[in-house]
Amino acid sequence: MSALEKAFYSPVGRKVAAKAGLHEPPRLRRGREFPAGAIVLAPLGTSTLVADTLALLGRAHEAPVVDSGEDAPGYGDRIGALVVDATDVRTVAELEALRAVLRPAVRGIERSGRIVVVARPATGSDWEADAVARALDGINRTVGKELRGGATANLVYAGPGVAPGDLVSTLGFLLQGRSAFVDGQTWRVAPGGAPASRLEERPLEGRICVVTGAARGIGAAIARTLARDGATIVAVDIPAAGEALAAVANEVGGTALQLDITGDDAGARIAEHVAARGARIHAMVHNAGITRDKMLVNTDAARWASVLDVNLAAEMRINAVLLDPATEGGMAADGRIVGVASTSGLAGNKGQTNYAASKAGVAGLVAAMAPDLASRGITANAVAPGFIETEMTAKIPFVQREIFRRANSLSQGGNPIDVAETIGYLCDPASQGVTGQVIRVCGQNMVGA
Repeated sequence: MSALEKAFYSPVGRKVAAKAGLHEPPRLRRGREFPAGAIVLAPLGTSTLVADTLALLGRAHEAPVVDSGEDAPGYGDRIGALVVDATDVRTVAELEALRAVLRPAVRGIERSGRIVVVARPATGSDWEADAVARALDGINRTVGKELRGGATANLVYAGPGVAPGDLVSTLGFLLQGRSAFVDGQTWRVAPGGAPASRLEERPLEGRICVVTGAARGIGAAIARTLARDGATIVAVDIPAAGEALAAVANEVGGTALQLDITGDDAGARIAEHVAARGARIHAMVHNAGITRDKMLVNTDAARWASVLDVNLAAEMRINAVLLDPATEGGMAADGRIVGVASTSGLAGNKGQTNYAASKAGVAGLVAAMAPDLASRGITANAVAPGFIETEMTAKIPFVQREIFRRANSLSQGGNPIDVAETIGYLCDPASQGVTGQVIRVCGQNMVGA
């Protein structure tokens, strides 16, 4: 439960909220739980891609209620999710079928329910089909803003040749509570090597994952989540955070590595630490970051350089070492690189020119790396958190903090676990077909949404 939820759900919090005219934020379903209600499948054509994926997930499904008149029909009981197979939708006229299944579902979805649309991406060869593919994005984002009670909507573009096994990880993530704070977002899945036959509970078993900035906050949540999923954690942070770092490492049964990631030897030291354990790295999670906020007119060279060095340049230097095939303890084949960007980098934010530059740079870096690493089976992705409840955000003045919390479709701040769960999804070996993506963990924040 986030700090905002705790405040609201206390007796005092309820009274204060009522006087201020503020609504209670919905309680979000989290973890590896599927919706409580029925999963409804709406195939808008002859494709069985989504039906076959649900079968691999072991999820039964029901037929949709279809709207055909002025009074929208409803569902007898609240449904847990509507999953739409729109991979055959190519024309503007065919979008009506989507409206007809969405309308009853929006009215009948349970709290923390899910609407997921799977479609084909634009190809550049058919003007109308490409326009329709983009129209689906607009529909998805709008539905996400109209849903209530913590329900979310997301759109997945399944590329040519994608098999049900390629979608298992993504559809499983979106239906489960792991995607609680991912709303109104769109990304792509391509064919990814050997398709998965099921959704694994501990997909990282026997694999080493390195997490920087792991001593507290989001980094500690990432370490705990990856460990829950079976990973052996190498927790990295600066020497000044040594005590907290050791506590996290001990908690998850991993090892602690104290180092300054901006040092020229940072990549080599990480590799040496892993090589000493006779292993290579499955996932390198670049979470460490700093802020040095000032209006641009008050930002000097030192303040500018420190943020760019920690948040972006250090990541690039470490990657260069770990991606060298000759480096013992470097990246394994079919490994994962995950950077932490920010909605501030995607949309800009007053007083954060240096921070926005660094985080936009992370997004650009994974997009550039992905095609170059594809032949080695290594994926490169990023998450872009919005307002997440941490020690850092707790220091923001109350009124400003409240505005940030509520400026999204879920009317609350996210938890560190929300970022961690998305990173866990990207690190899953079954997510091989997801690369070069930036997934926003922001509750469909108005900033960068």
